[in-house]
Amino acid sequence: MIFCLTSANDIRTDKDSAWLDRCLSGIAVRDSQALADLYDSTSPSVYAFAFSILNNPQDAEDVLHDCYLQIHAGAPGYRSHGKPMAWILTITRNLCLLKLRERQRISDIPQEEWEPYLETCEQVSPEDKLVLTECMNLLSEEERQIVVLHAVAGFRHWEIADFLDLPLPTVLSKYSRSIKKLKKYIRKES
Repeated sequence: MIFCLTSANDIRTDKDSAWLDRCLSGIAVRDSQALADLYDSTSPSVYAFAFSILNNPQDAEDVLHDCYLQIHAGAPGYRSHGKPMAWILTITRNLCLLKLRERQRISDIPQEEWEPYLETCEQVSPEDKLVLTECMNLLSEEERQIVVLHAVAGFRHWEIADFLDLPLPTVLSKYSRSIKKLKKYIRKES
């Protein structure tokens, strides 16, 4: 389930944002199909974002499920501002922060635990798997989040800046430095 993000690119247009808004409106009136549709189209991005923060697949799955419970409970109060995915990822980020506070530290998972997840995901190319592996080992938590959200999930830099509550120039520079760091390491190793 990790990083299988083919649907993340499907929620990029205004039309798709309007569709997500309709799903949220349906959830507000307790339409279970609307919740299922929203989950199917957004859960890969939500999981990848949670995993990039928590570095733990079980915690990321817990946050994924808690996120949709909160969406279900909060949908009646949701007011569209044209950015439904930003609202969903804000819920995800807040749940991740709560999870981190609960355990009072960021846990790193051993390579032998996360590598099998990458191997079972057919939609991720070998090059992407290499980048993800290097991200897990070389980059800081924030750098890893930015690279995963852009290179894997397909989010634009300005969207990442909104999700992580960072200035756009910071996201751009951290992404650029991270990619340079990865390229330097890969060249050194080859």
